[in-house]
Amino acid sequence: MTTTTPAARPALTRTRALLALLALGGLALATTSATWITSEVATALRAGVAVEATGTQAAPVVSAAALVLLACGPVLALTGRAAKYVVLAVAVLAGAGVTAGAVAGVVAPATAARSAAADAAGVTELTAPAVLTLWPWVTAAAGVLAALVAVAAALAARRWPEASRRHERDAARPGVAHHTPAGPAAPAGAPAAQRDEPDPAADWDALTRGEDPTRDDG
Repeated sequence: MTTTTPAARPALTRTRALLALLALGGLALATTSATWITSEVATALRAGVAVEATGTQAAPVVSAAALVLLACGPVLALTGRAAKYVVLAVAVLAGAGVTAGAVAGVVAPATAARSAAADAAGVTELTAPAVLTLWPWVTAAAGVLAALVAVAAALAARRWPEASRRHERDAARPGVAHHTPAGPAAPAGAPAAQRDEPDPAADWDALTRGEDPTRDDG
């Protein structure tokens, strides 16, 4: 009697990949509001005026790239066979953009400090060195991790189950309830992936309800 071995489930599932992209994109976006660079300037009324440049001021591109990463998460949940690779390629580029923007801020901190000084005090002559905080390094690391997650997801994506087409059916016939007739039960020897495949679209719906779709991932 021949037994069928259940199909191995990839370690990086679609749900885990989209959660990682959301987390890393959110982290990168959050760091742009933190202080990246500190310095001092002197004004006509006061010497030693503290100047702080945020990530948005030091590296505006990081915010845009982080927003792209955040968008890739939910889009990945609903894409089909070929489109998921396009989304993951965009995620790689967005992660690289986050890192490149952070590195640019690290390489030329005085430029961002002078810009922040002009906005805050109306002068551009720094009286103290431009000092970097930890945040640009955290941002750069988040970008690198996001790109690595996207690459790893692309390698694992061939073993992902296809995204549910339930949303497309609902969009085609608004206001009409769709009932799928129950088919015959899967044979006892059928692979586990066929009997109980994860539904990325349902996982995303669970996320919007505040539920944890990975609680049964094992």
